[in-house]
Amino acid sequence: MQQNNHPDSQQPLGMTVYDLPSPNALAQNDAKRTAGGRLRMLLVALVCAAPVVASYFTYYVVRPEGRRNFGELIQPTRPLPDVVALQLDGRKVALPTLKGQWLFISVFGGDCDASCQQTLYIQRQILTGLGKEKPRTEWVWLVSDDQAVPQAIQPGLQEATVLRVDAGVLKHWFEPAAGQQLSDSLYLVDPMGEWMMRFPAKLDTESAVKVKRDLERLLRASAAWDEAGR
Repeated sequence: MQQNNHPDSQQPLGMTVYDLPSPNALAQNDAKRTAGGRLRMLLVALVCAAPVVASYFTYYVVRPEGRRNFGELIQPTRPLPDVVALQLDGRKVALPTLKGQWLFISVFGGDCDASCQQTLYIQRQILTGLGKEKPRTEWVWLVSDDQAVPQAIQPGLQEATVLRVDAGVLKHWFEPAAGQQLSDSLYLVDPMGEWMMRFPAKLDTESAVKVKRDLERLLRASAAWDEAGR
């Protein structure tokens, strides 16, 4: 039998050795993956919020005709509190369920004197004046005490959302102008549930028209992302 004299025949089998990754390298890779995941989540959130931000930017920053809003912008905005309110018949309503509409809100005690009734009337007239955009809005009266609402005015409230909310909750959420009471202002909450504007509650014809114009501009600016109804 002929022996194989090839020089490689006497060499041991070769083996390739792969280095195991170090613990530091593994930790760095995990950190990179975590950071990447957070970045993707942030990008998704920004994409979702972009229409809202763009509409507010259009309204408050891009002003080709140099207009000025009548209402006072609230910065930062304040979200609807996660509390339960009561309808006049005692049924419970979670305040966050009001999201999805532009909420035009007044705050008065249940006895609703002449000033309260006048404000409620003006609220309704302003929203009615919005015409085809009215379904994107909601007329809201938040009753801040346990006083009974007069029977005489209840028929006129058929279009309104009337809810009893603890005064302490309202004071924590809303803020009237300096030196004023909660009832001295009207409050505008956007469809995302954020309180974002305040108006004086005592409005004459001229100032009511200015409020209506503010609402019209906001509704136009938000038309790309806001739809009527919840």
